[in-house]
Amino acid sequence: MSAPVPVVEIVRSGLVEGRHYGSVVALDPEGETVFSAGDVTGPVYPRSSSKPLQALGMVEAGLDLPPHQLALGCASHSGEAMHVEVVREILAGAGLGEDDLQCPEDYPLEPRVRDLVLRADGGPSRVQMNCSGKHAAMLATCVANGWSTHDYLSPTHPLQRAIDATFERLTGEPIAHAATDGCGAPLLATSLVGLARAFSELALASHGPMSRVADAIRTHPELVSGTERDERRLLTAVPGAIGKLGAEAVYVLALRDGRSIALKIDDGGDRARPVLMAGLLDRLGWLDGADVDRHGALRVGEHVLFGGGKPVGGLRVCV
Repeated sequence: MSAPVPVVEIVRSGLVEGRHYGSVVALDPEGETVFSAGDVTGPVYPRSSSKPLQALGMVEAGLDLPPHQLALGCASHSGEAMHVEVVREILAGAGLGEDDLQCPEDYPLEPRVRDLVLRADGGPSRVQMNCSGKHAAMLATCVANGWSTHDYLSPTHPLQRAIDATFERLTGEPIAHAATDGCGAPLLATSLVGLARAFSELALASHGPMSRVADAIRTHPELVSGTERDERRLLTAVPGAIGKLGAEAVYVLALRDGRSIALKIDDGGDRARPVLMAGLLDRLGWLDGADVDRHGALRVGEHVLFGGGKPVGGLRVCV
């Protein structure tokens, strides 16, 4: 059985002082592996990387949202005003309110925005929670189908059964394990190969529900993540790409032509996640397109280490 391998080194003043272990796979548009390291066939929880797949399941079940709202349905948003406003739009369109959300109360994910809330003597709320867009979309799907809303997070609810079927079809694998995610929604496991395959399918779609989800991400990357997030900056630097990060340092990205990468940093070290993604995209030559901002993409993968307030090293890809 394969195991995670060193994928990112921590280098200070020329000495490797540590390593992040992980696994990563890259697929061509036909789904063939062009690069892999570590365990890419064992089950992982994609965490929030699953959200576009969950959103697709909802659209296939009858959810009909405009692109900006659908993008929020795919989001782990930063809790900025624009995110909260769109979550409320989705709820209002379904005739529901914030009290119908069953995600936990939380502060905004973005530290700068969280600090603004604290300075204004604000507190945590469900609508600020980074998964509230997904939960609002789930509720809207229930309303569209006449399904109950009080138990929409139950694994046996028709909504979750529909999402299960879509997840299995897109990953090409049976659900390996099921659990409960941090937001309270069902969490489905697949392999990194399955996750990369699913995003490739989304990226290649030219019509129908898959195209709607992919185009929403392409058109509104700031709603899928946040203004200052590395995820948004990479999608902006690589036009046509779709991508989504997840907790525990999971990350998946697919180019418009179906090439895809899925990775997981084994210790959940999120600082290594964008370093590995940007570095591998460059090593594979996937940042060479005429419309790609290669330097912008590589900046996303920079992580500088400081000593006495001065740069003394950084993180680098080692696979």
